[in-house]
Amino acid sequence: MTKTAPAYAAPNTKTVFDMAWPLAVKAVMLHGIVVIDAYLVSSLGENALAAMGLASALAGMLLAFLFAFSSATQIRIAQGFGTSETRRLKSGVASGLTVNLTASGVGLILIWVFAERIITSLAHTPEIAADALSYLLVLSVLFIGEAFSQCLGSFFNGCGKTRIPLYSYALSLPINIVVSILLIHGLFGFPELGLVGAAVGSSIAAVIRVTFLAAVFYKTESATLLEPGWQNGSFPAALKRHLVFSLPIVATFVSAGISNQICMLLYANLSVVEFAAMTLILPWIMVAGTIGMSWAQSTGIIIAQMLGGRADSDLLDAFLGNAWRGVFVAAGLVAGIYLTVCLLADSIYSGLQADTTAALLGFIPVLLLLPFPKSSNAICGNTLRAAGDTVYVMYLFVGTQWLFKVSLTALLTLYLDVGVTWIIAVLLIEEIVKFPAFHMRIYSGAWKDGLRALD
Repeated sequence: MTKTAPAYAAPNTKTVFDMAWPLAVKAVMLHGIVVIDAYLVSSLGENALAAMGLASALAGMLLAFLFAFSSATQIRIAQGFGTSETRRLKSGVASGLTVNLTASGVGLILIWVFAERIITSLAHTPEIAADALSYLLVLSVLFIGEAFSQCLGSFFNGCGKTRIPLYSYALSLPINIVVSILLIHGLFGFPELGLVGAAVGSSIAAVIRVTFLAAVFYKTESATLLEPGWQNGSFPAALKRHLVFSLPIVATFVSAGISNQICMLLYANLSVVEFAAMTLILPWIMVAGTIGMSWAQSTGIIIAQMLGGRADSDLLDAFLGNAWRGVFVAAGLVAGIYLTVCLLADSIYSGLQADTTAALLGFIPVLLLLPFPKSSNAICGNTLRAAGDTVYVMYLFVGTQWLFKVSLTALLTLYLDVGVTWIIAVLLIEEIVKFPAFHMRIYSGAWKDGLRALD
């Protein structure tokens, strides 16, 4: 059987950092694509933005499923990489690609069948509905491209080569911007497509991204697909095991997305000033938070590799201790970013009312604390997923999202007259509630049984 290179050699903090920073930069690029597209379309007026918002809401649901399945594939690849068994890598990438293509295919069918009715019922005018539908249909190319690129990106991430997916985004993002500008406005003889031009730019960028990843995969990893045999004896058996592992992770991602959207709707019941303050700070919480989350994700990848390589308990403990110390440094950096944004809000955003600035300053105590339990919980969650304990992580995340975050947010926004600082404090309370259950599970040491994650 063909062997891969050893997945780890005495991993340390530098190992995590080398893997984490490309993940963090890529995550910021992903958020940046949304911001850039909105900026480019804004010149077409409010109707175009409304149409883009409607279409993006439906597209985002399908892409969320692809991201969730790809996250599971990433862990399975990391486990296989740790065993140095190419057959496991082949099974992981083939299963991940099958699942992604199936999900995107089903999603596209649902969009083609139901999108027109949904968009027509939500759009303010027939023109907005028509633009949204055209934009969404052009994005069909993007969905297929992402099915491939997310799987291939997960393969490289799971093997520790996190820079390769980053390079694919660095290559495609400028092309997305240039093509979108040319086609939105019809510059230099190109057709003027308006909103659809932005969708064409995104779709072309997706094709370029997957072409780059496929070329690198073919050049460096094509032998993987030629490896005889499958994990668990056959491809159907390997695919079934992949799905069993993946579904709790997907359920966790989907639950998080839905609960976040419900909380945003609940925030709309706040006063205009309070809602404005929440709207300003939440994107910063998401973007800056990628620093700690990327560190935790890298830790999970390395843990999966170590479990695949049957690392002993002492080595696992030593590495996890180093990773934990590192994530607290990352959390401190995130807290510093939050503090800077709140203190300099008047300089960052022009025309803020004094009450909005005051609300942002009131967030500071919560935001200084939030990154620490959140990052520590993320280390636990990624470690347990790497060990195959995905169902426990799902129960814990889903339970706290609905029993605490959503219900408490509803209580505070709909029935109790409290300040907006208490509303954002719910994010901290949720992390504190998860903290004991996550850390007790880690300290029990049962997750170190790598066989459970691989069978």
